[in-house]
Amino acid sequence: MAQPKKVNYLNNKDILKEIHKSKMTYCYVADDQYAEFDVILDDVKKINRNSIKVARENRASQVQSAGYQAAMALHDPKDYKNKPKQKEFAIDPKSIDQEDLVFRVMDMEHIPLEPGRKKNPRNEAETKAKVNYPPFKHYGLINGNWEEVARSHWKGGPKSGKFCVDHGSITNELGKMYLKLVDRYSQRSNWRGYTYVDEMRGQALLQLSYIGLQFNEQKSDNPFAYYTAAVNNSFTRVLNLEKRNQMIRDDILIEQGHLPSYGRQIQHENELRELREAAIASQTTDTND
Repeated sequence: MAQPKKVNYLNNKDILKEIHKSKMTYCYVADDQYAEFDVILDDVKKINRNSIKVARENRASQVQSAGYQAAMALHDPKDYKNKPKQKEFAIDPKSIDQEDLVFRVMDMEHIPLEPGRKKNPRNEAETKAKVNYPPFKHYGLINGNWEEVARSHWKGGPKSGKFCVDHGSITNELGKMYLKLVDRYSQRSNWRGYTYVDEMRGQALLQLSYIGLQFNEQKSDNPFAYYTAAVNNSFTRVLNLEKRNQMIRDDILIEQGHLPSYGRQIQHENELRELREAAIASQTTDTND
């Protein structure tokens, strides 16, 4: 009997797509064609021949992938002979017009200053108002010049609008990904046995809602690992807190003359056994001497 095909319940490509959609809900965008980007840069001055070449290659790859996926969606799985091939949808990067390219530039110039937010600011970001993800601008080629066409954390037009951090939201699909990731993680053998696993899940979801959009696509293309680390830290935090609370409860029970928790009793028995074994080993050593 053939083994069922393994299903990847979450993948980085889909997560990155939803992160991008969520971030753009907090942005001013001159036109929908500028909502997507091809390359991320640190400075608008870095838009040059080399970065344009990379942007064209990235856009060509995106177009090829989109064409292949569309063809596969219409293809009959039983028709093996006529299965679409990715190379059939390849396009020449040089054929892409520069006016179709969009550059994301990491820039916080439009974020207002907030003196006193940090007592001893270590970088420029700590002197600015707090935002929920690294700020940026999009640039497109208009009438021969690279002009700003999108701005993060901005409501309204570039001149008539204002800085804003609460008018957007994560997409429903990204929220479902948070739920799915936390649920699957809580089913691992090293977590599912705890009676307070629901508290772990709740803490992890709260943490993801707080740091989910802080993922920086410029530094990594693996949001799954970033989210998994955050979930693991949340689970561990709740576990350590519950252990401390259990120790306090056990100490109170012992002081009142009652039996502590079963785990504390086992721990005590293990400690006594180790002491006995150490004493026997010491006596054996003295006898041999």
